[in-house]
Amino acid sequence: MPTVEPPSPPKRVTPVDSSPKPPSPDLLTDTPPSDSADRVRRLAEAALDRKALDPVALDVRELTSFADAFLLLTGTSDRHVRSVADSVIQAGKAAGQRPLGVEGQEEARWVLIDFGDVIVHVFVEEAREYYDLDRLWEDAPPIDLAAA
Repeated sequence: MPTVEPPSPPKRVTPVDSSPKPPSPDLLTDTPPSDSADRVRRLAEAALDRKALDPVALDVRELTSFADAFLLLTGTSDRHVRSVADSVIQAGKAAGQRPLGVEGQEEARWVLIDFGDVIVHVFVEEAREYYDLDRLWEDAPPIDLAAA
């Protein structure tokens, strides 16, 4: 008859710390990480220096994976839109962040400036009303542009 080995004793398992870890500070707030929120405010300030209208900043982190924030701006004409967009681009460069891409500068009806974590949209009034990104992204919480 074959001999059967007795089962080996169970290995001693070291308990794992299963206590919940506190969430990261960014998850505790309703605003984007400070870098993105600060960048949005700085870019909005540059746009307002060029008399951009109706600035709206939105925290889109929970709604999309390609950006943390949108900044929506309006100009009164294609020339004004171009001027606002140029000011925003210069402000980004001055802060050390070159845009990853810029679209629409030729026609200047809707200029999109992609800074990676922040995407800036500068519209003429008719285009902003037509595309209505404010409504499309209405589930995104607003970012307070006045906060320091």
